[in-house]
Amino acid sequence: MTKSNKSELSPEQRKELLETLKKRFEKNMNRHEGLEWDKVQAKLEANTEKRWSLYEMERTGGEPDVVGEDEKTGEYIFYDCSAESPKGRRSVCYDREALESRKKHKPENNAMDMAAEMGIEILTQEQYWELQKLGNFDTKTSSWVKTPDHIRKLGGALFCDRRYDTVFVYHNGAESYYAARGFRGSLRV
Repeated sequence: MTKSNKSELSPEQRKELLETLKKRFEKNMNRHEGLEWDKVQAKLEANTEKRWSLYEMERTGGEPDVVGEDEKTGEYIFYDCSAESPKGRRSVCYDREALESRKKHKPENNAMDMAAEMGIEILTQEQYWELQKLGNFDTKTSSWVKTPDHIRKLGGALFCDRRYDTVFVYHNGAESYYAARGFRGSLRV
């Protein structure tokens, strides 16, 4: 499925997604203290497009979970909470410009286009650091993060990981890709 060809999830897919999200929500209450699943589910029930995006996050290995609520908008904030960078989103360069710049050995896709097709945003550095306060993520993998324009214009892109009990931000050429690097996303519902 691509963003332009989205459809409502089948009743079975919808039921399975909501059950999976509820179990994860209940298992990881430290990620969203004070929030109630019934209210989250009501928002999900009312938004076909956001359900589809969460389904795509789940399908690609992201294990999305609620990490907060925007008190101004009332939106629930989901992040990919898989222990390692989502398996179905690895081996991608940063963006389309980087993909097109490669002459040989091009990856199949790029992080920015994949995120857009899924209807999600790539985590920023700040969001990545917030995620790391909820657990130890990317101890064996790394994840592209939204790169500031001035760095991207010079050909670079940023990625993060956790090593030695410390969260690191690194740089690479935006056209690079590795089997252990993917991206994590966020979604507001």
